[in-house]
Amino acid sequence: MPSKFKRALLLLAVVAMLPASLYGCTGGTDPSQSPTASAQSGESSDHGNSVTVGIAQDLDSLDPHKAVAAGSTEVLFNIFEGLVKASSDGGVREAVASDYQVSEDGLTYTFTLREGVTFHNGDPVTVEDVVYSLERCAGSENDGTPLISAFSNVTGIEAPDDTHVVITLAEPSLEFIYSLTAGIIPAGSGDGIAQNPVGTGPFAFVSYTPQDSLVMEKNENYWGEPAHLDQVTFRIITNSDTLVMSLQSGSLDMAIHVPNTQASQVEGQFTVVEDTMKLVQALYLNNAVEPFDDVRVRQALCYAIDVQQIIDFVCDGAGVPVGSTIYPAFTKYYMEELTQAYPYDVEKAKQLLSDAGYPDGFTMDITVPGNYAQHVQTGEVIAEQLKAVGITANIVQVEWETWLSQVYQDRDYQSTVCGVSASDMTAREMLIRYVSDYQNNFINFNDAEYDQAVTDGITTLDEAEQETLYKRAETILSEQAASVWLQDLCDLTVMSPDLDGLILYRTYVLDMSTIYYK
Repeated sequence: MPSKFKRALLLLAVVAMLPASLYGCTGGTDPSQSPTASAQSGESSDHGNSVTVGIAQDLDSLDPHKAVAAGSTEVLFNIFEGLVKASSDGGVREAVASDYQVSEDGLTYTFTLREGVTFHNGDPVTVEDVVYSLERCAGSENDGTPLISAFSNVTGIEAPDDTHVVITLAEPSLEFIYSLTAGIIPAGSGDGIAQNPVGTGPFAFVSYTPQDSLVMEKNENYWGEPAHLDQVTFRIITNSDTLVMSLQSGSLDMAIHVPNTQASQVEGQFTVVEDTMKLVQALYLNNAVEPFDDVRVRQALCYAIDVQQIIDFVCDGAGVPVGSTIYPAFTKYYMEELTQAYPYDVEKAKQLLSDAGYPDGFTMDITVPGNYAQHVQTGEVIAEQLKAVGITANIVQVEWETWLSQVYQDRDYQSTVCGVSASDMTAREMLIRYVSDYQNNFINFNDAEYDQAVTDGITTLDEAEQETLYKRAETILSEQAASVWLQDLCDLTVMSPDLDGLILYRTYVLDMSTIYYK
């Protein structure tokens, strides 16, 4: 925890640049252990057996195969299930499938469907539903382009009988099983699933009002452990000040991804649970546009940005530095040594800029989604730090929907501060977005050696070899300064002291089925 004096000095340096109100907040242990929390006294609210949860961003889609934003997938986790689903330890557990086998060569997956699983509309789940859902993920309704990238490796999906589904791959993959968390939906429902989400999860969809709320209710016919709560309402509140005031007024029972800088306002009235977000926050640079198409400029920014100062200011010292695109929850792939690859060095940064032809610096834009207070604050601190090397950084705040379309999809930006996570819990998902021809490589990074390392790592069945290849890929990213990696942000969940049962996952999931009133 940094000293209050140190933080105050930094606050004075950037206060003139901060907006009048900070917009939104960003976006989590073992079920047998209670999370570390600071339970505070407070008056209970009479909400029956329902909970209202504040979230920072609207959902980009209610289609489980098309949702891109991590904030969408963490909500939809409660409604949809795949053949398997995420477990809190970072692995998977059986869901619509009761068990599965993988062939010795790693190319054939055989799943046995669980008996008695029904959709929220009461219809039983059949092999036809499963085959349809998997084929849709593989691109059957998208001109052959997979909706989920890992399905580009699928060559066959068959149902030899009423209780088994067989998936055949072109290349072996140690991580393909994680892609089968993709939601199973009723056969033929793809065109309308975003308007009428029907899944098999512990909660059933009730209603959705864009930019306002999503309501779900307990699935009384759930095949597994039933949810404790009868109803959950996710209230979309993009302004973090409003989020905190809603907690204080009692209109919210719980809020996720609350900024550290505002946690003190709710302590004493709520339980505050601290974790990390399981993502990589970075200053992502568009490697295809000037001046960031020059590796020396990218390296200069890495030296010019003091990551620890950002962690101290934005997360009160509680964030965890990352030196590449793998965050600490990926224990065997995380390379802590890369966090020291670019120590803060203003003179080194200036020399690299001069070598690249920018002795007097330049002007750049940092596009940030304005509903995420941590990203806005990080952008402001970076802009202040870059002044020391002659770079003028303009903060451009945009709506979340604009960020998704302009930055993520159209790649129309210079730099951006955001967080990237792995919705399918694989290191593959974090690494593949830097592969040159990958459709979601919004960074426009291009390196042949990197592409080969990731490709070989994805297809090997030797775990030790995969670890070596993935770490080589991370090292290349660091050497090429593809992005300025910052931290796995501290994550605060705030909940009424009347509530309990929160389980923190090692991926971006909010499991509301375990929450209950004491």
